[in-house]
Amino acid sequence: MIKEVIVVEGRDDITAVKKAVDAEIIATSGFGINAKIIDRIKEAQKRKGVIVLTDPDFAGEKIRSIIAKRVKGVKHAYIAQEDGLKDGDIGVENATPEVILKALEGAKVTLEEKSENFTMDDMFYCKLTGQADSKKRRIILGKELGIGYGNANQMLSRLNNYGITEEEFVKAINKIKEELGDS
Repeated sequence: MIKEVIVVEGRDDITAVKKAVDAEIIATSGFGINAKIIDRIKEAQKRKGVIVLTDPDFAGEKIRSIIAKRVKGVKHAYIAQEDGLKDGDIGVENATPEVILKALEGAKVTLEEKSENFTMDDMFYCKLTGQADSKKRRIILGKELGIGYGNANQMLSRLNNYGITEEEFVKAINKIKEELGDS
C-alpha cells in the first residue's frame, strides 16, 4: 500500500496512477509547475511524504529536478521508457497499472549524505560506458534497480545518491549479463 502523495505531470497521468493505487495525487501541469504547486508538494511532504513519478523523458527529468531542489526528502519512482511508450508517445499515462505499482513500491529517496560506493571505473568494468551496447545495459540496469535511465554520469550519480548497495548492483549486473547472453 502506498501512503505517500504521488506527484505526476498531468491529468492523464492521474487517471493511469488511480488504476494502479488508491492514493492522493498532485499534478504539476507539466512545466506549469509554480510556487503554489510547490507549496502543496511541500505540505504533502510534511504530512505524508511524496513520491515523484514523472514521464521518462527530458521534460519529466526537468520537472523532477525542480521538485527535488525545492522539496527535500521526496522519493523518486521511475518507469522505463519502453514501459511508457505507446504509438510514439512516451509517458506515465501509457504504463500499465502493474508497472506503475512496481515503480511506486521501488521509490527511492535521495540520501542527504551521498555515498561514493560506485565509481566511473565500475561503470567501465561493467560495460555501462565505453561499449557499443552500454546504453542498452544502462536501460536494463535502471529498470532492474528502479532508478530510471540515464547517461553514464547520471547513472553513476543515481547509484550513489539512492544508496544502491553493492549486492543490489551485482544482482542487476548479473541480470544484464543473463539478458544479453554475456559471460
